[in-house]
Amino acid sequence: MERRILIVDDEESIRESLKDFLEDFDFQVAAAASAEAALQLLQEQPIDILVADLRLPGISGDTLIVKAHELYPSMQYVILTGSVGYLFSEKLQAVGILPRHIMQKPLFDLMLLVETLEDILQHSA
Repeated sequence: MERRILIVDDEESIRESLKDFLEDFDFQVAAAASAEAALQLLQEQPIDILVADLRLPGISGDTLIVKAHELYPSMQYVILTGSVGYLFSEKLQAVGILPRHIMQKPLFDLMLLVETLEDILQHSA
């Protein structure tokens, strides 16, 4: 089974380190520095899970997820945020995001991300 992940983060070091780490666990990983680039990439290749930072230049991560869900309703999501008290909106809850799909940056234990992605893929199969 293919496990296609898209990392969207404007910080190159975070984006590339997550990509490299997930590839070690046999995920196929694409990366984008902005929501606009991510939406373009989604037109070009299928993605199972979009991992999005919320604070992006231009279109925010929240808006990206809502737009992506409209276009690709079966795609799943993980949110990365540096906001300590982040409360996710009803719109994000409506696309299927659960509290366990929201991860605080910096991620000190990247295995938590791997476990979350595997859990999402297992439950969406």
